[in-house]
Amino acid sequence: MSTAGAGILHVVATPIGNLEDITLRALRVLRECDAVVAEDTRRTRHLLTAHGLARQLLSLPAHDEAGRVPALVGRLLAGQTLALCTDAGTPVVSDPGSMLVRAARAAGVTVVPVPGPSALTAALAGSGLRGDRVCFLGFLPRSPGKLRRTVESALVLDATVAFFESPLRLARTLGLIAPGCGERPVVVARELTKVHETFHTGTAATLAESFAAHPPRGECTVLIGAI
Repeated sequence: MSTAGAGILHVVATPIGNLEDITLRALRVLRECDAVVAEDTRRTRHLLTAHGLARQLLSLPAHDEAGRVPALVGRLLAGQTLALCTDAGTPVVSDPGSMLVRAARAAGVTVVPVPGPSALTAALAGSGLRGDRVCFLGFLPRSPGKLRRTVESALVLDATVAFFESPLRLARTLGLIAPGCGERPVVVARELTKVHETFHTGTAATLAESFAAHPPRGECTVLIGAI
């Protein structure tokens, strides 16, 4: 049940690269809200400026989300409408926001998702792999053992396995999971929606070798096809 007099928390998806990918609804929400809650205010200010918007920006960094949430919920309970954004894509999906959404709901604040760009769905759409059943792992653990176990536990499912990876760790990660992946098709989607958007296809082993020789740039979304 919603708390009387409370505002609304809009969870707004923003472009992952191409600024034209923002939706008309997202622009309206950003234009009408009392303030924008941003993972990185510099990144979000760039987006707002590109679309001619000027709004108060409130910071919600990943390292201090818990510490910032009470004040933000207080604003919502006071009747303010806030728009939650992350650096790129959909908040909460491997980005900050879940603590704020949980706290807002617990306080009786209405939470409204404003869907839009997502690296996961963009990668699936262009990969050629099945998209009806997907196991999304987010960012993988850094420890080699935990990393392998996380991926191998997902590979037993009859589904496409997806995760995000830094270009600096991509070759290493693919090399670690190659024995478990075998001949499964692997797609690495790089620089999605940007000028140098590229899809690389092969096995984990062949792609690990390729990226070790030619390190990529830009965040990567990795998809492992089902058997």
